[in-house]
Amino acid sequence: GWRCGWRSRGDGAMQAMSTKGLKDAVQNAAKEFLSFVDKGVSPYHVVEECKRQLCSAGFQELKEIDHWDPKPASKYYMTRNYSTIIAFAVGGKYKPGNGFSMIGAHTDSPCLRVKLRSKKSQVGYQQVGVECYGGGIWNTWFDRDLTMAGRVLVKNGDKVEHRLINVADPVLRIPHLAIHLQREINDNFGPNKETHLVPIIATAVQEELELGVKSTGNACDAGQMSEKHHPVLLNLLCTQLGVNVDHIIDFELCLADTQPGALGGVFKEFIFAPRLDNLHSCYCALQALIESSKEGGTLADDINIRVVSLFDNEEVGSESAQGARSSLIELILRRLSSSSQNLTAFEEAMPKSFLISADMAHAVHPNYTEKHEENHRPALHKGPVIKFNSNQRYASNAVTTAIVREIANRVDVPLQDVMVRNDSPCGTTIGPILASGLGLKVLDIGSPQLAMHSIREMCCTSSVLQTVTLFKSLLKPCLSGRHSCLCDRIPEI
Repeated sequence: GWRCGWRSRGDGAMQAMSTKGLKDAVQNAAKEFLSFVDKGVSPYHVVEECKRQLCSAGFQELKEIDHWDPKPASKYYMTRNYSTIIAFAVGGKYKPGNGFSMIGAHTDSPCLRVKLRSKKSQVGYQQVGVECYGGGIWNTWFDRDLTMAGRVLVKNGDKVEHRLINVADPVLRIPHLAIHLQREINDNFGPNKETHLVPIIATAVQEELELGVKSTGNACDAGQMSEKHHPVLLNLLCTQLGVNVDHIIDFELCLADTQPGALGGVFKEFIFAPRLDNLHSCYCALQALIESSKEGGTLADDINIRVVSLFDNEEVGSESAQGARSSLIELILRRLSSSSQNLTAFEEAMPKSFLISADMAHAVHPNYTEKHEENHRPALHKGPVIKFNSNQRYASNAVTTAIVREIANRVDVPLQDVMVRNDSPCGTTIGPILASGLGLKVLDIGSPQLAMHSIREMCCTSSVLQTVTLFKSLLKPCLSGRHSCLCDRIPEI
């Protein structure tokens, strides 16, 4: 399984490895990715881990409010809302008007999020009101050991601090109703998202015994933070952060499964983990940028700027200040293109640029093969999947596909294709948003996975190394503007 996805040619990069060496490389890449997933329990934690890795690789942080003066052969990153991050490496031979080699993905995943007023009580149970974020498979959230993670805004003197929190213990649970009380459960289970998806955090009697307070009713008329949420919840946050409750201004918390990701299957060929959609793409894009921009590499000879953009809020339409529909990426690219000697540098750069829209793809399911179009059934281990849709739900076209197929062939990474059935709805990505908003060449691609939007998803170990290998090659100078070996030969679009 781990080997069958690599091409059998003898001159490729992957073929240079021995069988054991390739297997070890696949396993190591998968394990490192699992560490990233386990740390990325919320979009804020994803960005924090990206920042840590970028700083370790020599990238410098820039602030939107400051003046920028990026230098050739230098590396930078910026964030917005602490949940979107854009990192870029300036080619050593870059000049305003040259292109951008870009990869885009998203930091958010479907989850339950704590409501603004979460205090709920029922028959002696203290519960936390939550809101459904995105299109999750919500019945998979039942009977899981859940926790909370996200950001808390804390008052510190006359300043407000952004503090991350990730409670390690399983403090929440949404228990199923016993089959004896719903005999039809195995025939049809569709929970009411308002009344059934309410996690339990404690019993009222234990809260009173432990904290000495009696919390009843709801938060309909609450005015203070201490009235909006149960004392047990606020006490947990205060203990984790080492602050008093009156220092907490507000928070944004995601529920998450405490079970870490794991390698699975008898041959350890699978990855079982939460948030594969789309932390897999985020991780691979990040590693590709870091590895392709190391000192002594190809960055010094690049005429382009290499960009990785990891946006928030894709799962809910990208319509936010930190989403792909915002002006953020255009503003950043304009700042990087800015030149007093060339007032149309940005406009010249767009037709020379290329973007990979990286988002996970649906592998064919052995128990539901009829859900895939018969000639388009992506499989695990057989490489990243190029996504096509004539109705422009994906941005791939013949031109962008030709570029990526040529690059993939050079580095021996196999590719697959997918199109949905005519009687099935088609999802979408940030690809069409950025293609239409910026007017550049875009290809939609993603690694195949099963159980997308479940609380626990599944993909194959080989997909991590395959995707990183492909993305590294796509960022290198071969795609740089009109002077590249490929873009010179493709038509204008």
